Amino acid sequence: MSNVSGIIKSIQDIMRKDVGVDGDAQRISQLVWMFFLKIFDDREAELEFLADDDKPYESPIPDHLRWRNWADNAEGITGDELADFINLQLFPTLKDKLTTQGEQGKRAQVIRDLFEDTYNYMKSGTLTRQVINKICEIDFNTQQDRHTFGNIYEQILKDLQSAGNAGEFYTPRAITEFIVNRVNPQLEEKVLDPACGTGGFLSNVIEHKRQSVNNPEDEIKLQQSLHGVEKKSLPYMLCVTNMILHGIDTPSNIRHDNTLSKPYTSYSEKDRVHVIITNPPFGGMEEDGIENNFPSTLRTRETADLFMALIIKLLKNEGRAAVVLPDGFLFGEGMKTRLKQKLLEECNLHTIVRLPNGVFAPYTSIKTNLLFFTKGTATEHIWYYEHPYPDGVTSYNKTKPMQFKEFATEIDWWGDEADGFAKRVETEQAWKVSLDDIKASNYNLDIKNPHVGEQINHDPAELLQQYQAQQATITDLRSELKDILQKALSGNTGKSGEA
Repeated sequence: MSNVSGIIKSIQDIMRKDVGVDGDAQRISQLVWMFFLKIFDDREAELEFLADDDKPYESPIPDHLRWRNWADNAEGITGDELADFINLQLFPTLKDKLTTQGEQGKRAQVIRDLFEDTYNYMKSGTLTRQVINKICEIDFNTQQDRHTFGNIYEQILKDLQSAGNAGEFYTPRAITEFIVNRVNPQLEEKVLDPACGTGGFLSNVIEHKRQSVNNPEDEIKLQQSLHGVEKKSLPYMLCVTNMILHGIDTPSNIRHDNTLSKPYTSYSEKDRVHVIITNPPFGGMEEDGIENNFPSTLRTRETADLFMALIIKLLKNEGRAAVVLPDGFLFGEGMKTRLKQKLLEECNLHTIVRLPNGVFAPYTSIKTNLLFFTKGTATEHIWYYEHPYPDGVTSYNKTKPMQFKEFATEIDWWGDEADGFAKRVETEQAWKVSLDDIKASNYNLDIKNPHVGEQINHDPAELLQQYQAQQATITDLRSELKDILQKALSGNTGKSGEA
């Protein structure tokens, strides 16, 4: 077995010597496209071996550009010759010259989409050759190397912290595993992550569904059932690579796009899915104009709120969803109140798991929640479960993250939605709140554990979050007032058709 961890460290040390690579984000982007081509080539070798003699595998990449023919030889091209090859032949072809027609068209399109916003940052062909030779030490058709790289892959994501935005697309594995375990997507069910980041949720869905795969037809069902959308190029690259590592040969249902850019009203029944699991970006604002894709009652620039409105829309009747959201969504007012009312009227919000501080440390200290709901039946009551720290733990951090085994108590308590979760009982961690009480509080879902005495919270991060939620509410009210004034003024001038 190769020492994958040592190889990654060696690669990073080499890249730091190159004048063209500036910072962690560029270094990781450079590393990922190289790993993608190596992983893709290793997988192609496996497909060639498995192909029928009368129907051999054909690569969508021209022969001279395949990894094996320019990278595999440790004594191969280097220096200026290698730099020119990458910049003048490899990248131009992979970006927009691959044939997307025919049997290999979908694979070609995946490659073109991945390289669309990808760049070769390294200037030195000599250092590039050193990196390539290190990558070639890993055999991605060896199960042990593949598994080891899976751990390194998660470490790469954590390294993105220093790039400043890792929290936007990294969800701790313990949470993705718990959510998939509870939502329990079936083999034939279409699963969507509309803000899929690096594919953490989807990779767990693959592992979960593979337990039901018994033949090649089942594997096709699995691969066709997975759908994800990610608007940022680096996490998109990581997601596609992640899917291939998990045996999804042609992840053409993973799109490089912004789910929110499509008008809300243009989504139809054919776009609806059985299961949505996601951790939408929160705390940020969408670009100008995106909110106009939504009905006036749901307009906001808060990204997580727009995703929540769309999730409700995209679920099939009896479809299930689980979403990671901050406390600000629970207690927020204005548009958030209308959104929560819509959620409770159109869906059964049956469970809210309240997570402790530090789950997303060190990316953010904002407290988060897991919302589980099913579309088609209005909410009558909500069960809350306050997830405690395990014994001896007072906080999570980068070296001591949350573990899936901590959710064993919730899983034992959970019960079955088919019988209305009849086995659930109130405990020191679990309590139930009626819809009438929620309505009486103007749809405030920030219900504290009644089994714990009232606590005054002076945590600066949470106070700042409350302030930001209030500012978002004020912004929503201003937008509403602006719409009202514009309609009134257009009516006075006899131009009611203008906005």
